Formats: sequence, structure tokens, C-alpha cells
Amino acid sequence: MKSSKKKSQSGALAIDIGIPEADRIKIADGLSRLLADSYTLYLKTHNFHWNVTGPMFQTLHLMFETQYTELAMAVDLIAERIRSLGVPAPGTYKEFAKLTSIEEPEGVPSAKEMIRQLVEGQEAVVKTARSIFPKVEKAGDEVSADLLTQRMQLHEKNAWMLRSLLEE
Repeated sequence: MKSSKKKSQSGALAIDIGIPEADRIKIADGLSRLLADSYTLYLKTHNFHWNVTGPMFQTLHLMFETQYTELAMAVDLIAERIRSLGVPAPGTYKEFAKLTSIEEPEGVPSAKEMIRQLVEGQEAVVKTARSIFPKVEKAGDEVSADLLTQRMQLHEKNAWMLRSLLEE
């Protein structure tokens, strides 16, 4: 039996998942920004895990480890979704630096400043994820919508937990 699947210009099977190519590319572009934000937040959180000092050292060291470990898993899921849409995932510092909305820290900030910067980073990831939703909904891409919903839920919770450490 002969396959009726179309082939792409490269000779590989064309992607036929019910989402037009133009929409897949737009969604993947948004997810690439989410990937860059997530990876940048991962690096920042890992850096702070290594360099935190002060009376809250143990609490913050463990909290930061939990958060960067989860981010390490998340970047893989996001990159794999981009690939599932048929687009190469960014994967270099140079690409991430162009795509991210999160600033790198200067030097080693105080523990309180680390927390403040991580709250901002968690919230930046939420805003980036939320900005992709209109394209995802328009295309009927439930898989990407599910990924975005899970990412927003987790980052909103992390921001709340970090923010609570700054209250007196």
C-alpha cells in the first residue's frame, strides 16, 4: 500500500498535525522566547544557588535548587514542543540572549536582592507564556496551550513563594 503523505522540500514527511505551517512557525517563535526566558532564569537561579550567603542561606540554597532543577526539566519540554511543531529550537547563549526578556545579574547581589530578581524572573516567564496564548488559541493548539498553562501556574506559584520571603 502506497502512502499518500506529502513530503517536504527536504524529502522528509511533511508535518500534518492540523495546524497550518504559518501558525506552527508563529507559535514556535513564541515558544522560543519562552525557552530563552526559562533557560536564562535557570542560569540565574543556579548562579544564586551557588552564591547565596547570609542567615537564610540553607532555606534559599534549597529553594533555589528545587527551582533550577524544575527549570532544567522545563527547558527540555519547551524545546521538544518547538521541535514537534517542525521548527529548530534555539540552544545557544547567543540565541537566548537575543530572545530573553530577563536581565543577567551584575556581580553577586545580596540574598534579598537575589529573591527580588528571581520574583521578577518568574513573573517575566509568566508574561512571556501569556503573550503566546492568542496565537495558540487561534490555531487550536491544545498541546501548546496545556504546556503554557502548566508553566504559568508553576511560575506564578514560585513568584508568590519567593515574594513571601520579602514580607516583614
